[in-house]
Order: sequence, then C-alpha cells, then structure tokens
Amino acid sequence: MGFEPSEDKARPRGLGVRHWQAVLLFVGMMINYFQRVNISAGIVPMTQSTAGAPFYSWGTSDKSLILSSFFWGYVISQVPAGLLAKRFGAKLVLGLATAIGGILCFFHPIAAKSGWQSICVLRVLTGLVQGTVYPCVHTLLAKWVPRTERGLLTTGVYSGAQFGTAVILVTSGFIFESSMGWPGLFYLSGGLSLAWALLFFWQAANEPATASRISKGEVEYIESLTGSNSASQSMPVPWMSIFRSPAFYGLLAAHCGFTWGFYTLLTEMPTYMSKVLQLNVKSNAFLSSLPYFAMGLLCFVVSPISDLLINRGTISITTGRKLFNSIGQWGPMACLIGLGYMTSEEKTWAIVLLTLAVGINAGCSCGYLINHIDLSPNFAGPMMGVTNGIAGVTSIIAPLVVGAIVSDEEDPSQWRIVFFITGGIYLVCNAIFLIFGKATVQKWNETSSTSSTMTLRNHQENDSKTIVPTSDKDILF
Repeated sequence: MGFEPSEDKARPRGLGVRHWQAVLLFVGMMINYFQRVNISAGIVPMTQSTAGAPFYSWGTSDKSLILSSFFWGYVISQVPAGLLAKRFGAKLVLGLATAIGGILCFFHPIAAKSGWQSICVLRVLTGLVQGTVYPCVHTLLAKWVPRTERGLLTTGVYSGAQFGTAVILVTSGFIFESSMGWPGLFYLSGGLSLAWALLFFWQAANEPATASRISKGEVEYIESLTGSNSASQSMPVPWMSIFRSPAFYGLLAAHCGFTWGFYTLLTEMPTYMSKVLQLNVKSNAFLSSLPYFAMGLLCFVVSPISDLLINRGTISITTGRKLFNSIGQWGPMACLIGLGYMTSEEKTWAIVLLTLAVGINAGCSCGYLINHIDLSPNFAGPMMGVTNGIAGVTSIIAPLVVGAIVSDEEDPSQWRIVFFITGGIYLVCNAIFLIFGKATVQKWNETSSTSSTMTLRNHQENDSKTIVPTSDKDILF
C-alpha cells in the first residue's frame, strides 16, 4: 500500500528548525531530570558522614518517603499540565515550570536542616512543576515532528532523560567530594535550570507557523505529516471517547509497567550498590550512571532501526510499536530475574545486569512513548497527562513497596523479591499492550473541520498496514 505525503510535500534537505527545536527539548529533558534525580543521588551522602558536609540520621522508611514524595505532586499536575499546554501553549508552561523547579533546588540544603519532612514538602512542590514536562513536550512534538521522522526525533528528545540521569549520577561523586559537598548538586541543578529556561523562552516556538527563521517549505512539510492541526488549541478534549478506547488502555498498561520498573531502579539503585554490592560513594555514583548512558545511546540505535523498518514497509507501525516495547520491557525482566541472585562477590555480573536492565528499556522509546502521538496528534499532550499521571501513582508505590520489603538493606534475598515483583509487572503490562495496542490515528482525534488529521488518518488502515514510501524523498535512511 503506497503513501504520498499530503500534497506531496518534499522533505527539506539538511538540518531545519524542527531539528533545533528537538535539540532544545533534548537539553530541556536533561535539565529537568537533574531536578528529578538529584535527590536519588544525594540521599546517600545526606545520610552518611562525609568530610565537610552535614548529614542526617534518616531511617529507611524516612528515605523511602522522601524518594516517593516527588510523585505525590507529579501525579496531581499531569492532567492540568496537559490542558494548560493545550490552552496557553507548551512553551510558556514548560519554560515557567523549569524555572520554578530550578528555584526550588536552591532551597533543598536549607530544608534538610529542618528535617526530612521539609525535604518531602520541597519534593512535592518539585513534582508539581515537573508534572508539566511530559505533557508539554508531547504537545510540542505532536506539532513539530513529521510522521516519517517520529521515531528518531521523538526518541532523540526523550533520550535527554537518560543522559540527564547519567550525567547527574556520574558527576555527583565528584561534587560530593568537592568543597561544595552534596549541597552543590542542588545548587548546580538550580542554576542550569534557570539558564535553560531563558534560552527556551528566546528560541522555542509552539508550532512551525509561529517560529522565526523557518522556511515556508519546512512549515508545509511538517504540517502535512504531523496530523496535528492549529485549531486543536480550541478543540474540546474527547474524554469519553478516549476512555472508551481499548488502544488507550493498552498504552496505559505499557506506560505503567515502564514507570514502575524504571523508577524502582532509579530511586533504589544507589542504595542497592552501596549496601549489597558494597561500593563506595564515588564508585557508586559512576556505576549508577552507566545504565542511563547505555539507555541513552541505545535510544539512538533502536529509533533509526524502527523508522527504517516502518518507512520501508517491512513492518506495520503497530507491529513496530509492539516489537520494540516488548524488547524494552521483557528484556529487562529477564535481567532482573538474574540480578536477584547476585551478591557482593559477583559485583561485575550484577553491574552488567543492572546496566542491561535499564539500557534495554530504550526499546520503549519506540514503543509506548510515541504511541500517544500515533493515536491522537491533536490530543497527545492531554493523553500523556492522563497516562503519565496514572503511571506516576506506581512511582509513589514502588519506593514504598521497597521500604516495606527491604528491612535489611544488606540482605540480597530481600532485594530479590523487589526485582522479581518488578519483572512480573513488566511481563503483565507489556502483554496487555500486545493485546490491545494500536498505532493508528483514532476517529476521535479530529472533528469534521480538521482536514489535516482526516487526511493523515485516511492514509492509515485500521490495522496499521504501514506506510510504504513511493518516492526517494520519502525514504529517510
């Protein structure tokens, strides 16, 4: 089945404004993950005696509450953030939220002196502003990323989360041992956040039509292949249709499974490496970053492969999403089962399995993570708000489950239970996505007046019978 882009718009040669927007968002994801992850890295030296830095006698349950409190605010703000981005523009909402989050970072060292409860309050507030990130970024990607480049550019942007996590973890050890101590981690996160917000307000645009220094040809090319319409800003969100869609629930399950596994390892890995593998703070920080560097790099491996297979018609879009999501969740499941039997005498194998368990998650970037835009370019932001909000509940529960199971942080058998539970959640959630998931634009994406989305949807069969380019200009690789 052949496909020509709407009005046969040719792909502009070379790098365009859409690529610069993607770079801005990539850096933004990194910066926002500095805000999100700094407490996961900092909690270890904050509760251990290190030269020149204050420390606090917080128990395991206290630390679990601190690590989970971020998500209390994060869950609440997801849906409102998607609606605000749709109404006022994602540029304004994302830029303001990042700046406010940066300011909050500066107050963490002061709050710690008042007790873990004060840190929890700050983490809730940080979660509230961070809840805007994914809905806003999804809203922008739906406007800026052509369908034929969706795998590479979307995955490239979201890989900033992994690189941000890796950078904060790998540098944290040096920061902790510097004259700044662990407070420096929060000061640097805050300063970089404010700097990026200023750059974003200057250079970003909500959609191609409002961008400066963009060619008419690139605007037409993007708009013909996004399926997102400028009128969507005033369109009501079809909540009833969304909640009646089986494809939505398949997407939701995949999102919840990924979030549980990813954040269980993100929040608990430094403690596991310190207590079970008996690594010092500096080694812990460096080795904790390896899985996220691996995931970030693998994102740039799997995304062009996904686009290539889909654009050449080798597999359908739906098959591609399910294939890569299965790699991204069932691969880590197998690694976690093996990790459950590792001890301090098998440090090397444990680190390899941890790296693979997180790194192979990269497959999900070409799976569920793009699926919101597949199903509804016009409402990708609000949909991301819903799924990320519900999935965020698992981010609250996961550290609390770890705290309930792991009473002795040095006991590998207790961590084995944590890894087995995580593997089981990967198994079930991806299976639901395989059964119910789709990757076609849904009927409720458009009204009768939104011709661009009608055109895109008419080019895709209900069973996602892929798009085979019929001319060389449609082939990206």
